[in-house]
Amino acid sequence: MIHLEQVSKHYLKKAALSDITLSLTPGTITGVIGENGSGKSTLLKLMAGLVRPTRGSVTFDGKPVTRRIASHVSYLSEQETYYPFYTVQETIDWQASQFPDFDHQIAEEILHFMNLDPEDPVKNLSKGNRARVKILLSLARKAPLILMDEPLSGLDPMVRDSIIKGLISFVDLEKQTLVITTHEVDEIESLLDHVIAIREGKIIQSISLEDLHLEEGVNLRQWMNQTYTSSTRS
Repeated sequence: MIHLEQVSKHYLKKAALSDITLSLTPGTITGVIGENGSGKSTLLKLMAGLVRPTRGSVTFDGKPVTRRIASHVSYLSEQETYYPFYTVQETIDWQASQFPDFDHQIAEEILHFMNLDPEDPVKNLSKGNRARVKILLSLARKAPLILMDEPLSGLDPMVRDSIIKGLISFVDLEKQTLVITTHEVDEIESLLDHVIAIREGKIIQSISLEDLHLEEGVNLRQWMNQTYTSSTRS
């Protein structure tokens, strides 16, 4: 589906990513973890066609990724990109007008699951409820690739577990692939098939959760601590 071949991305003289080679397995959920500024968001933007690589290539089904890939990719930004003067329902209707694959029935189901009032103005919502709106807008599309940059940011720890269960129930893994960046490794572990650890713009480790549990004998946080400690020493 998505393949990055020796990709580097520089902003002026600063390297955000360096020599990344990566392929996503269709029908899986991949977590991308790393410290702030490690390059996680840039990686998703490259996959979404929002930025171009300085070197290397990014392809989707064998074709170069451009901004036109938006018709195949549902992208949730860490930034808030909706109109604050819209109501929740108007925001949903606007999203539907932009993407033919937007599914109103799924949007309605997620709206109720997230306990959102469609008549509430977005500007009056709490940070947590604005995060729920972003999740709704992303998951209501039938795009084959869903990219979510820190979707749990702003959510109360008490409700993250139920939101994570909602994530898996609204993703059709027979037809969709999900990539998610997050700092909430404990909450997200049960959701993942694969995890990629990034540090200072480089992939330092990539492993399936099955191998992590059965062969390494550790949970995701333990593996992350071991991986980053080993990377620091080297």
